[in-house]
Amino acid sequence: MLAKDEPRKAALRMLTAAIKNAEIEAGDELAEGDLLVVVQRQVKQRRESIEEFRKGRREDLVEREEAELEAFAGYLPEEASHEEIEEAARATIEETGASGPRDIGKVMPVLIKRFQGRADGRAISEIVRGLLG
Repeated sequence: MLAKDEPRKAALRMLTAAIKNAEIEAGDELAEGDLLVVVQRQVKQRRESIEEFRKGRREDLVEREEAELEAFAGYLPEEASHEEIEEAARATIEETGASGPRDIGKVMPVLIKRFQGRADGRAISEIVRGLLG
């Protein structure tokens, strides 16, 4: 890593600290899936921060958060496409026999587990609601 890549180094230090905090909280080393959850949580925080900083017209902070987000991106698996999620949702709806909005609870756990680390729960929920609504 180049010495002049300070934003990336700072972001990775924050990620390391978040992982260590999660390990302390768990009382043991984290499994790979748990590490993925920590990285996703950090990515989600950065995305929310970027959104808020844009509303407040703080482009300097937006740039910093985007640099951190870019540093974290290499540690996540490739995100699932909208089409891939929709196809899986249709199959899961058929398998579970879900027929309306009240059956979302049957479909969501299956899809969340399948796309863990590859898709945001909110995106999955929107697709399922669109198909069942």
